[in-house]
Amino acid sequence: MTQPLRFGIVGAGMMGREHIRNLKLLPGARLTALADPTPSSLDWALSEAGDPGVATFETSQALAASGLVDAVIVASPNFTHRQELEPLFAAGLHILCEKPLCTTLEDARWAVEQAKTHAGVFWTGMEYRFMPPVAAFVERVHAGEIGRLVQLSIREHRFPFLPKVGDWNRFSANTGGTMVEKCCHFFDLMRLIVRDEPVRVYCSGAMDVNHLDERYDGRTPDIIDNSFTIVDFAGGQRAMLDLNMFADGAENQEEIGAVGDTAKLEVFIPSGDVVFSPRVGFLAPKQVSRTHVAVDQAALEAGSHHGATFHQLEAFLAAVAGTAPIQVTAEDGLRAVAIGVAAEISAREKRVVELHELGF
Repeated sequence: MTQPLRFGIVGAGMMGREHIRNLKLLPGARLTALADPTPSSLDWALSEAGDPGVATFETSQALAASGLVDAVIVASPNFTHRQELEPLFAAGLHILCEKPLCTTLEDARWAVEQAKTHAGVFWTGMEYRFMPPVAAFVERVHAGEIGRLVQLSIREHRFPFLPKVGDWNRFSANTGGTMVEKCCHFFDLMRLIVRDEPVRVYCSGAMDVNHLDERYDGRTPDIIDNSFTIVDFAGGQRAMLDLNMFADGAENQEEIGAVGDTAKLEVFIPSGDVVFSPRVGFLAPKQVSRTHVAVDQAALEAGSHHGATFHQLEAFLAAVAGTAPIQVTAEDGLRAVAIGVAAEISAREKRVVELHELGF
């Protein structure tokens, strides 16, 4: 591309502003428009952009009709994704839609069907794939360093959900539930690492600590704040997600471990360390090796996803230019949502959920 790709952002909240900071780092991109119905959010985003020439709109429909953009990032609240995507698909624009693709399987399936005939690139935003230490970890697992993958574990111990405009993220009806809203990232990573499809899900989770004393128009929040989720894959591999959202002081927010028949590999975020531990026998001395994967400082400072937002946008630009494939499809987004929906059902009904129950 000889001219920078003109970007619009739908949703001028925290994630939208993170995209603004990262677009500034990419010479092949230029922010030209923002859409958000909340004036204060637009003001904050315009301040972040630092460019008086950025146009603002109340709706994605008006932004799509403006002729000012070639590509759009959808970073609006989860439950609005389908309504925001409709005019963008109709306009044939390149689209990066933040996770979760949609909050329901019906809407996510609709997005997949739209993407099949879409004239532009459609990309589901899954930042965790693009964290440099995680990407290095995945590459080493796929290269066979641990032998045949048997078990995968992901731990996220972190802070509670932050406040949002209208408090929309306090209710499962708006988010799809924590296992969809937050954890679709990790279910996407499971599929990426295992390179197979899930067949059943068991989740034990509840809202035990966070938001218990909060009330919004008389309503009590209903989002899971801690859970264990086990996912069985078709090839016999099993994966587990350990989520805790009241562990603010944890040294590493994310820990991922893959155990094969010859070795174990782990990655820690934000430390950026990848640790390799081969099987050596019970009495043999350990042969653990540790590698640090550095992240570009500018990319690190431009967001809260360990440099991933920058690298994902970089890959998205390459896909638009036709020099690289789409790495995260609408189908990937749908299947991550499906695992999250299965986990929500499992936690609520206290039973194993087979993916074929959901049509997979």
